[in-house]
Amino acid sequence: MNDVLTALLPTASAASGEPVLRVVKGSKIYGGVHAIEDIDFDLYAGEVHALVGENGAGKSTLCKAIAGAIKLTSGEYYVDGKPADFERPRDALAAGICMVYQETSLVPTMTAAQNIELGNEKLLTRFRTLNIQAQQLLQSLNFHIDPATPVALLGTAKKQMVEIARAVYNKARIIIFDEPTASLTPEEIVHFFNLVRDLRRRGVAIIYISHALEESLQISDRITVLRDGKLVITANTADMTREKLVRHMVGRDITHTYYARAAKEANGGAAHRARGEKVLTVENVTMGMVVKNMSFSVYAGEVVGIAGLIGSGRTEIAKVVFGALKRNLINGGTVKLRGKPVRYRVPKQAIDAGIAYVTEDRKLNGFFETMVVDDNVYIGKLATRAGWRLLLSKLMRGKLADYWVERLKISALQRKAKIVELSGGNQQKVVVAKSLVQDPSIVIFDEPTRGVDVGTIPEIHAQIRRLAEEGKAVVVISSYLPEVLSISDRILVARLGRIVAEFDAADATEDKIMYAAIH
Repeated sequence: MNDVLTALLPTASAASGEPVLRVVKGSKIYGGVHAIEDIDFDLYAGEVHALVGENGAGKSTLCKAIAGAIKLTSGEYYVDGKPADFERPRDALAAGICMVYQETSLVPTMTAAQNIELGNEKLLTRFRTLNIQAQQLLQSLNFHIDPATPVALLGTAKKQMVEIARAVYNKARIIIFDEPTASLTPEEIVHFFNLVRDLRRRGVAIIYISHALEESLQISDRITVLRDGKLVITANTADMTREKLVRHMVGRDITHTYYARAAKEANGGAAHRARGEKVLTVENVTMGMVVKNMSFSVYAGEVVGIAGLIGSGRTEIAKVVFGALKRNLINGGTVKLRGKPVRYRVPKQAIDAGIAYVTEDRKLNGFFETMVVDDNVYIGKLATRAGWRLLLSKLMRGKLADYWVERLKISALQRKAKIVELSGGNQQKVVVAKSLVQDPSIVIFDEPTRGVDVGTIPEIHAQIRRLAEEGKAVVVISSYLPEVLSISDRILVARLGRIVAEFDAADATEDKIMYAAIH
């Protein structure tokens, strides 16, 4: 390991058998409802302890309490056997506890180097010195980021890397990772796992929250399962399997059949259904250096999956179609809607034409976080030409929300809560509802199940298939190949801004898709 990284990491203490962290009967109540209830949790130096459960199970609540972001309603926790009571995250950080959040907590107007240093600034600091120190740290972590770049200009994956670098810089003895690989490429995930193993060898204790159960089984020493705010089981990872984890998480068996080929066959062979009208055609579309002569078509009544590595142009082409990004004015190609060329200057025009785009980053531009479920859904309707009105209708707002809460199984108990307070799965359902309430004929889903628990994934997939059965054209962009393979009728592979391969879902395999995406 690089000397810079070694110098920053704490030295492993002699094994004493004492946990570095212990939570005893931890409970947190919001509005009379337990987010977590009587949780007992411990963590030892040099171990990776995975924390799994459905959205709303209490994972993030427990970890935010440990990190000092919130206070427990009742219960105690101990660091190195001594009682701890953190008033704010800064107190937890001083005790060596750092949380790397799923949605990054970086300051967007500051550079990567300034964010890494944040909270530890010297009275006088030269930017050149600051950048050199950050560059050495980032290189030691194998993160390829220019430290002088403002965080606002970084992608989601690189923001996550800056968060991780900041935790290492603060010499954290306990690091909490909340969905750390959700935005990373397969190659970056390999580097991240190597980093976790290096931290573990140095005696750093790690809490690892992830919806990717295979990752938890691969990287952890022990696993704790939470369900409905209560602890279900803590066990050695060696004694667990994916099936056991799912059973503990949801209280029932969920097999891989929900990744839907079997479901499509059970529904009468939807994969063999006759194609409908060609509703969307993309011909030689070019946008800067990201999208280069990309071409494909989408038909009514089918789900088209688009796979590819981050940076392959998948998301950008969706935003071009939706009017959120502009293709080149000269030699930019053509987008046709039902055979007629279109060029949308703003997304409002695409919405009026019947195109909906469900964003990959729900927190940044998927919902209004301080509004409740009903208001978010209603705003989605107001964005359409048919739904616009001078006077807002409380009755219509309630009726629309009632329908979508029931259809998407959004937690009705949380209707009055601000969206930012909901679990990730319910947030994602609200984002979907806000788009589907517009009654689009073309729906583009960008990473529809990112940060969503194993119990909610089949519900979202069922809605995607239902849209196709209703005759809508559906595009699903996803980094998770089992999702693309299962839910799609056709699969397109993007690489370096072009569509380089097309497969029928029945003939596609993960190996074929990855080979096309890389080669």
